[in-house]
Amino acid sequence: MVEFSHVSQYIQDNEVLSDVSFRIDTGERWAIVGPNGSGKTTILKIMNGYLRPSKGTVEVLGGTFGSTSLPELRKRAGFVSSYLDNLLVSDDNVLDVVISGLYGATRLWSVPPLDVVRKGRKILRSLGCLRFEDRMLSELSQGERQKVLIGRSLMADPALVTFDEPCAPLDLGARESFLKGIETTARERKSLAMIYVTHRIDEIPSCFTKALLMKKGTILAKGDVARVLTGHNLSKCFGISVEVKRWQSRLYPVVAT
Repeated sequence: MVEFSHVSQYIQDNEVLSDVSFRIDTGERWAIVGPNGSGKTTILKIMNGYLRPSKGTVEVLGGTFGSTSLPELRKRAGFVSSYLDNLLVSDDNVLDVVISGLYGATRLWSVPPLDVVRKGRKILRSLGCLRFEDRMLSELSQGERQKVLIGRSLMADPALVTFDEPCAPLDLGARESFLKGIETTARERKSLAMIYVTHRIDEIPSCFTKALLMKKGTILAKGDVARVLTGHNLSKCFGISVEVKRWQSRLYPVVAT
């Protein structure tokens, strides 16, 4: 699905990624974790074709950057981000917003075929959002809007979906509802690869079993969540003393005082 080979990225002479290499295969779910400024968002921007790496090679969904069509790539790689939410038209109804994901657009410009409408409604139903289909996007809570973004990302039957700090604007209840939506999607689409970028380990859904731990543009650790997201590694990454507790298949940090 994704392979970075010795990737470095310079922005205004600052090295924001340094010799980053990792691989994500079909159906794997990876969390990319690290403090602000660690390079997490830069990885996503490169992965989605918004930045070209200064050094190294990047392959996404079988195409090597520099020789593949980015518009076609973006149709096959779903993206859930508050940044994208800001680009959508708030007075569009929810069903139209979801269907727009099939065309890689931010809104519909023509009436979609009936089979496409049925598919959009089916996706909304699976996420528990069908009751919102005729409401305007602006009428929804932030948590409900984030669920709609999941639905939109699934319309084109992507092989890969990336989540960029999706819980940042959500309160506790909205966050848990949103994470349940991700778990539902993971169960129903077992071959779908997912990447979840965050600096909070307590919001990583239990279906994510791999992790990439970043600090100052470099990889501190990568592999199974249990081996990577340890108290020792997180203490080194965030510069504070951290213990990690597990409860109901989720990880929670306990900061020493």
